[in-house]
Amino acid sequence: MSKIEKDYKYLHILINIFVVVLIVSNLIAPKFVAVGWFRFSAAQLLFPITYIFGDVFTEVYGYSASRKAIWTGFMASVIMTAFGLFAIWLPPAPEFKDQNAFETIFGVVPRNVAGSLLAFWAGEFANSLTVAKMKLWTNGRMLWTRTVGSTVVGQLVDTSIVIFFIFWGQPLGVMFKLIVSGYLFKVVYEVLATPLTYLVVNFLKREEGVDFFDRSTNFNPFKAE
Repeated sequence: MSKIEKDYKYLHILINIFVVVLIVSNLIAPKFVAVGWFRFSAAQLLFPITYIFGDVFTEVYGYSASRKAIWTGFMASVIMTAFGLFAIWLPPAPEFKDQNAFETIFGVVPRNVAGSLLAFWAGEFANSLTVAKMKLWTNGRMLWTRTVGSTVVGQLVDTSIVIFFIFWGQPLGVMFKLIVSGYLFKVVYEVLATPLTYLVVNFLKREEGVDFFDRSTNFNPFKAE
């Protein structure tokens, strides 16, 4: 950890909140909701917030801070999944009557886990890379173009990967409906949240005294710092 990162007041608490939101969204994901033609998971009420966090991390602290948050969230998801499976495997006590419900929440199909983790990883990095590059192209102006543009790119990557992994073998029409429903919901969510993103970004830039530009950043997602 660099000395500059140690001096940040809010970065680490924001990463902690980001991880909590991600974990909770994973837990509520099995619940699917129907609103007319559209179909979406309950996780979509929370999961887009992780992309807003990604925008904030990259816009204020730079791509490397976002990279750290993404890997922290990724590893937290792996740990949650592993221990969820282990808890299912443990023999239930005779008086525990909710094993089936427990398995519904924590039970996972390996393909679904792989798809969800890959989608999160690829989508978040696409989102953060887009923010960083667009900030350079716009010289830091027009924040809304980055918050919306990064969501358009990142959520397309995320939604497409996760739907194809989880629903592979279903009719293409079903997968298309799920992709379009999820994608439009997330993009609209981000657009509506833009005023809040502005408030948070401006507050952090003022309080932290930083407005990072990734002019010499190594964008390799596997680079350790």
